[in-house]
Amino acid sequence: MRRALPSRPTPFLLTTALLLGLPSVLSSAQTARPPRVAAVQVTGDDLTVQARRVLAFGPRVVGSPANEQARAYLEGQFRALGYQTRREEFRYRRLNDLGSTVTVPPATPGGPAQVLSGRALQGSTGGQVTAEAVRVPGTGVDSDFLNVNVRGRIAVIERSDLPLITPVLNAMIAGAFAVVLAGPDDTVHGGRLGLRLDFPVLAVSRSTAQAMTTGQAVTVAVHVAPAEARAVNLVAFRPAAALPSVLIGAHLDSVHLSPGANDNLSGTLAVLDIARRAANTPVAARSVFVLFDAEEDGLLGSQHFVKSNWALVTQLRGMLNFDMVGLPARPLELRGQRPLVQVAREVTGVPSEEGVTGSSDHAPFREAGVPTLYFHRGLDPTYHQPGDVALDLGLVREAAGAGWRVALRLLRLPLP
Repeated sequence: MRRALPSRPTPFLLTTALLLGLPSVLSSAQTARPPRVAAVQVTGDDLTVQARRVLAFGPRVVGSPANEQARAYLEGQFRALGYQTRREEFRYRRLNDLGSTVTVPPATPGGPAQVLSGRALQGSTGGQVTAEAVRVPGTGVDSDFLNVNVRGRIAVIERSDLPLITPVLNAMIAGAFAVVLAGPDDTVHGGRLGLRLDFPVLAVSRSTAQAMTTGQAVTVAVHVAPAEARAVNLVAFRPAAALPSVLIGAHLDSVHLSPGANDNLSGTLAVLDIARRAANTPVAARSVFVLFDAEEDGLLGSQHFVKSNWALVTQLRGMLNFDMVGLPARPLELRGQRPLVQVAREVTGVPSEEGVTGSSDHAPFREAGVPTLYFHRGLDPTYHQPGDVALDLGLVREAAGAGWRVALRLLRLPLP
């Protein structure tokens, strides 16, 4: 059942922002006037100042001024709570999409061809291919190509929980000239193949894929340019004799043109709220709080953290990851490995299930053998869209409260 948002937003109090002591640690280039976000909608009881401030910076794409401004501001909030912070910088190669498209036949006889937008997947090559479209049944596993001929054609495949590279490699082996991956909705979902291919791969929305009829000639044009991206993870901690036992994290970055209120300022604020609850308790010295960068480019921030902090990671009792917890697309759900799921069932009252789910920053920790718990409310209609400007801070606090109780139990401390 869909929960209604509160009808009246909490008023924004400028005096509160001033009392928080906002940091001024940016260079002159970084402190240029940030992009304005129209009609920011924030509802809830608290965290309103932080939410409005971060959203006003604009989309937090890796390497952008808004990304750095948001990180600097949130770093100041952690320090105001008594935490020390450090930054983990890393660089990687990525492709900037310069406007990739699919051209399909006219919607009506005699009309103009339709030029529909898509997004190149990281690892794809650029180029233009004109050929017949062929819709591949299933999800692109090797057996799906036994009864369909994609040789010399453009394979149109529905995305699934498979790694993106799997259907692409299978299509290449079957002789396709290009692959179009169709999303589950009318959003164009990007992603990373994990390999660099001399082969065009384009992500499109469900409606665009539906316009690609088997047997009709279409043109896939992938326009990309390589660039080096600079990403920065923000880590907040209290110095202690022992390594922390619990990691609480969320990704800070957002996609191009999307302010990222629910994806994923909501998770970022949940982490900050737990850090606030922990500030004057033993939890502070036994936990580490991380805002990951470059999640949207393929979980690169969390992968970098795991590789760079192996001694810390391997002795964690649990990693709690918050992603899209600010809008009620679905009721809050927790999913992870049995030890943390059992804890969550005991202390939160939130539906908690065992299993591997979600392409988010818990995945590299899970692969490293760390028990993980993924806090999520599903994909809302503004996912990866310019309209992602709303979040219910009451829902954020609910998710943070559940995470707080799990952290207390993991650390064998009394529940409130």
